[in-house]
Amino acid sequence: MKITEHIKKANNKTLFSFEIIPPKKGNNIQELYDNIDSLMEFKPPFIDVTTSREELIYVDKGNGLLDRRTTRTRPGTLGICAAIKHKYDVDTVPHVLCGGFTKEETEYLLVDCDYLGIQNVMALRGDAMGHQKYFEATKGGHPFAKDLVSQINDLNSGKYLHDVIETNHKSDFCIGVAGYPEKHLESPSLQTDLKHLKEKVDAGADYVVTQMFFDNQKYFEFVKAAKEAGINVPIIPGIKPIAVKRHLQLLPQVFRIDLPETLISSVKSCKTNKDVRQVGVEWAIQQSKELLAAGVPVLHYYSMGKSDNIGKIASAIF
Repeated sequence: MKITEHIKKANNKTLFSFEIIPPKKGNNIQELYDNIDSLMEFKPPFIDVTTSREELIYVDKGNGLLDRRTTRTRPGTLGICAAIKHKYDVDTVPHVLCGGFTKEETEYLLVDCDYLGIQNVMALRGDAMGHQKYFEATKGGHPFAKDLVSQINDLNSGKYLHDVIETNHKSDFCIGVAGYPEKHLESPSLQTDLKHLKEKVDAGADYVVTQMFFDNQKYFEFVKAAKEAGINVPIIPGIKPIAVKRHLQLLPQVFRIDLPETLISSVKSCKTNKDVRQVGVEWAIQQSKELLAAGVPVLHYYSMGKSDNIGKIASAIF
């Protein structure tokens, strides 16, 4: 079932969902199952599965020279989606990236998703590689998420990249995209960022999931501004509980977001990361309660591979 259909079927009741990260290659899938198992009691209608782009590694050739190679440390997004769908009978949302993939590779991935009965995809530009200061489009790939959305929408219309295919079957993907309540880190202004978001919606996006935020007012203001800009698709808030003290520096640096002073003070006063984790849970619970009261369509949590804190939050909300 499509995400938009889940939202409509809920009849104004807020749904619970979360995002997981595929295990690193060489690891067993059971740890992932263990984390998902503890959250299934909250009846998520869908689970997002992230995709990692390629990374550069340098291998010592033994003669004083290094051999540069590309690798993917967390492959298998589509396999994980199929496994979760089969095991839990829940819809999965694979993340589809511009970065690291050609248009042809994207088409092959989408065709495989269609074969597997996966109806939802999250279309993202992706981040720059570690050695790049700014994002650079892969040769033969898309430079912007709106272009990726257009390709997916074209496939829904039966339009393939190169082949003229006469068929009565067409894919019917529900397309999600990212939104940024505090603007994308590369955007010169929130207004410019909203214009880019509208371009993605105009290209065929069906719903928006926001980047994490810790001040609900920024989400409410973002939704209001989005509607004023003509963006009328569901906007799902994304929530991440603070888990370790270094998040005070890491999250603002990586995601260009602000943390409320009250939260900063509470985290700084913690003696252990266990205490920090509890502060993060309590803050996310208060965030969730306010968002729930406001009637958001879904509360979507970034689990980052660990579910104990998400379970505590969900227990207090759902």
